[in-house]
Amino acid sequence: MGIKSFQGVRKVFKKEFEAPILVADYMTTKLITFSPDDSILDVMEKFAKHRISGGPVLDSNGFLVGIISEADCMKQISESRYFNQPILDKSVEKFMTKTVETIPHDISIFDAAGIFAQHNRRRLPVMRNDILVGQISRKDIVIAALKLSGHNWK
Repeated sequence: MGIKSFQGVRKVFKKEFEAPILVADYMTTKLITFSPDDSILDVMEKFAKHRISGGPVLDSNGFLVGIISEADCMKQISESRYFNQPILDKSVEKFMTKTVETIPHDISIFDAAGIFAQHNRRRLPVMRNDILVGQISRKDIVIAALKLSGHNWK
């Protein structure tokens, strides 16, 4: 005969962890932005000053029209070297990437990691209702995954 418990059925407490897993939880919101009319030299100086490798290009109304990166600046540097001319004061609009891949603010970092795996991008602008609200980078995704390691993901 087994031992009977007179305490009744014991409640099993399951510790659940509600971790933030959305892109909006890890994106950068204080962005260095550029205008299509900015000089490519000014952009390169901002890259060096702020230790960034790229940023969104916004029109006068604040809408995303492109993205400029160090790779885009390399085009200007190589052209000036090819024609044996100094780096000219050309506008960002000539060198920026105009077809910009974006990412919604409300997808998980796991989905974002898949998008980064499919596309060869270092950073993606984060959009909410066609408005730029931030930027997420590969590094942000890696940091998010490290913070979540060891927890149960839902």
